[in-house]
Amino acid sequence: MVSELMCLRNKIDQNDKALLEILAKRLRLVAQVGEVKSRYGLPIYVPDREASLLASRRKEAEDLGISPELIEDILRRIMRESYSNENDKGFKTLCPTLRSIVIVGGKGQMGRLFKKMLKLSGYKVKIFDKDNWKQPNILLNAGMVIISVPLHLTEEVIYKLPKLPKDCILVDLSSIKEKPLQAMLKVHKGPVLGLHPMFGPDTDNLAKQVIICCHGRQPEIYQCFLEQIQVWGVCIHYMNAIEHDKNMAFIQALRHFTTFVYGLHLVEENSNLPQLLALSSPIYRLELIMVGRLFAQSPQLYADIIMSSKMNISLIRRYYSRFGKAIKLLEIGNKKAFINSFRRIEDWFGPYAKRFLIESRGLLQTANDNR
Repeated sequence: MVSELMCLRNKIDQNDKALLEILAKRLRLVAQVGEVKSRYGLPIYVPDREASLLASRRKEAEDLGISPELIEDILRRIMRESYSNENDKGFKTLCPTLRSIVIVGGKGQMGRLFKKMLKLSGYKVKIFDKDNWKQPNILLNAGMVIISVPLHLTEEVIYKLPKLPKDCILVDLSSIKEKPLQAMLKVHKGPVLGLHPMFGPDTDNLAKQVIICCHGRQPEIYQCFLEQIQVWGVCIHYMNAIEHDKNMAFIQALRHFTTFVYGLHLVEENSNLPQLLALSSPIYRLELIMVGRLFAQSPQLYADIIMSSKMNISLIRRYYSRFGKAIKLLEIGNKKAFINSFRRIEDWFGPYAKRFLIESRGLLQTANDNR
């Protein structure tokens, strides 16, 4: 039995080595693709090409008696690595006449990420931070100024900016948009743009990441900058600042506050975290991971986001009220009302419910694999 197993395992090892050689060859080809895309200013992420490739490989896998899901999982992981490798080749400069770009708060994590991407795109990038705040001359000939400071300082920093060149593009990266955009429009008469990166600064590459764009003034002047962002692989969603902040009340403020309360509840109940993890189903493990992720980050950031507007507080109060009403259903044991409410929510989600059920399977499998 032992010798038979050893023989089979040796063959598996040989096949693994062959797979590694094929993978190395594929990554070398990807590097060449990256060079071509860089030369011609093509985006690193092309949705139609990716969808077509995955569909073809799934069909070929099925014909060979291999799970299509397995092949798609492998290819998606390889693609993620490929996008990172394409980053290393740099990007074509789409705004060659743009003067130096100054990132205010450029020593912060998001500022450093944008500095990296802009330098990979061939731009001259300067940093204006608290250690040289008293030397504003760096801003006087800037072609673009990007505000990347903590949320609670954003408006204050904008109002303290010196007079910028008329053609300078003023941009902010804050997670709320209405007030910062109004502030920029007041202090600067030239082009103004509000951006909200919907990703963290620890992102390896920006392929498939989302940035929300809120137009301020003279979009024709900063259009080439938006095209540059798309070359990085970013998907841009356009909306006005008020609509943005209403959506962020749900996506950020309410979710972050709910996570905060859940974490606080775990602490107050003196829960045994290692035991919870050991006993958890994949879905609960994943949920617990996402809760813990919040508390590995800046408390100031989340306090700023949650408390950034009265609208957020009102939304959280309405959530609190509905939570109380749901508890009453439990207290009186009204299963019928609970089920009716459940069905109502199911109807609201519509086809997305089944779609999310399917999409979540891969996440749950990964959570289980990581045990």
